Amino acid sequence: MGADREGDARRRPVRAAAYGACGVVLLAGCASMPDSGDLRGVDSTPRQDTQVRVFAMPPREDAQPTEIVSGFLEALTSDDPNYSTARQYLTGTASKTWKPGLATTVLADGPGTEQDHSGGREDPGNVSFTLTGARVARVDAHQSYAPASGHYTALVHLTKDKKTKQWRIDSLPQGVVMGKSDFQRNYMSVNKYYFASNAAAGTTTQTAAVADPVYVRRRVDPMTQMVRSLLNGPTNWLDPVVRTSFPTGTALKKGITALTPDDQSKLTVPLNESAARVGQTQCNEMASQLLLTLQNLTPAVDEVELQSGSKRLCSLSGGRADDAAARASVESPGYLYFIDGKHRLVRIAVDSRGTKADPVPGALGEGAKELRSVAVSRDEDTAAAVAGEGKDLYVASLVSGGSLGDPVLTSQGKTAQDRLTAPSWDAHGDLWVADRNPDDPRLLLLEEGKGEPLVVRTPGLDGRVQEVRVAADGVRVAMVVAKGDKTSLLIGRIERRQESGEDRPTVSVLELRSATPELEDVTTMSWAGDSRLVVVGREQGGVQTMRYVQVDGSTPEGPAPAALSGVKEITAAESDGLPLVAYSEDGIVRLRSGAQWQKVVADGVAPVYPG
Repeated sequence: MGADREGDARRRPVRAAAYGACGVVLLAGCASMPDSGDLRGVDSTPRQDTQVRVFAMPPREDAQPTEIVSGFLEALTSDDPNYSTARQYLTGTASKTWKPGLATTVLADGPGTEQDHSGGREDPGNVSFTLTGARVARVDAHQSYAPASGHYTALVHLTKDKKTKQWRIDSLPQGVVMGKSDFQRNYMSVNKYYFASNAAAGTTTQTAAVADPVYVRRRVDPMTQMVRSLLNGPTNWLDPVVRTSFPTGTALKKGITALTPDDQSKLTVPLNESAARVGQTQCNEMASQLLLTLQNLTPAVDEVELQSGSKRLCSLSGGRADDAAARASVESPGYLYFIDGKHRLVRIAVDSRGTKADPVPGALGEGAKELRSVAVSRDEDTAAAVAGEGKDLYVASLVSGGSLGDPVLTSQGKTAQDRLTAPSWDAHGDLWVADRNPDDPRLLLLEEGKGEPLVVRTPGLDGRVQEVRVAADGVRVAMVVAKGDKTSLLIGRIERRQESGEDRPTVSVLELRSATPELEDVTTMSWAGDSRLVVVGREQGGVQTMRYVQVDGSTPEGPAPAALSGVKEITAAESDGLPLVAYSEDGIVRLRSGAQWQKVVADGVAPVYPG
């Protein structure tokens, strides 16, 4: 990142003329001054180090238009909470109408500036600049990230104040704009949590917590930012399938500008009067949302207490968060499963360091059918397997003595590549699979793994589904979709509706969006956390790589998995701490944290964790 940052500075040489050397007030791109400890570079600042603050300089006396524009752009990348320094580059009127929180536009490099000479004879009191760059992403007013492409242009106009004789910006685009390296230094992705809306608020029915990733400014009180973001509600894409337990209109109590946990790791959150009348169950759910959100951000919070006015509403500690909501992804699986050289479904305990696999109880562990791919239900009581060169789907209980029975689904595709994908179980206990038959391509759902399959509606799907994996929360699905010679990873929102007079629900996958805009050929993928996936694929003209991606298309912080060649299938547990497992040219291999890939068996395929 540091090299990119220096590159941004070289592409905008006017900055050096505007600022000179670093001083006590710190400049973005210069060494930062911690409140204590050693001097360090800003790009090496740890994620949770909120003591390091970076500030830009205000405009100097008699600064020329080029310096004003450059200084303003630099101030956008500082840690000034309210952009007070950036506003000093604007006229009074422009400062009042400018809304920096409306959007953040991310460019491949820092925005270029070109003076506009198109007006013929120049007005000595008015100057315009065009900001240019290649779009990478956009963060909207709800802090939701979305990849973007195309050319960026925006006009900045300056005028010279008749009284002060100082140049200031009087017209500019709303929001802020910065280069990718500045964005990575200034912002971080954090999950906030809501509840899947398949259970009503206040009931005793537990429901999955759903991660909603947003980007917040890294060193501008991220804790308070996240609380406000949670109270403001879910992002637009996720909103139709989740609910919040906070009553409409709930916000922090007026006058509260910052939240800080005490020395016992307890955070008190004063709310406005909209939350004053909540009952105990609802309040516990509210506290659970806050705890899941804040513990995703920092380990410094282990308890939250909610207040409204002078009234204490409820208190919840981290150990009791699951009493209010079942977070599906924290349920650790008992086994890793795969198909061995005898075509049987076998398993290894997830805590085992060994490589010996045992056949599962029941018909799928007997080898009567030549299995091709499998999925094990999240309770690990049932498994689904595709056999017969991808033609037949079987569902069987994982208990001794159980019979296989007839297939629950058969594809009419002419080749294995045109038949059934590997299946996937969702949080409702329903089974998903795609039929790749070119004459009748369909995404199918079998309720409880049996009966007549539902055809899932997929408006907007342009291509044929090659792989399908449903998230633990049951409201998002990841699909590898092929179109022409390109395969992409798309994330869709699952909506279930019970139409009046209909016995069965209508299931749709809506608003598909790419999670891997940089990859041209996605080989395989798996969920690897609440809002993260592990993906194997290649960029245009590149070699196969393995990386983590966020559901919103951004790249999470942290290292990529260790390199592994010839990967055909991969699986990851959605709970932390369990190894990645892949089927590669070396057979079944696994990767534990901090270790190298280790061979499990040479003769095996289709590794899966439950789900």
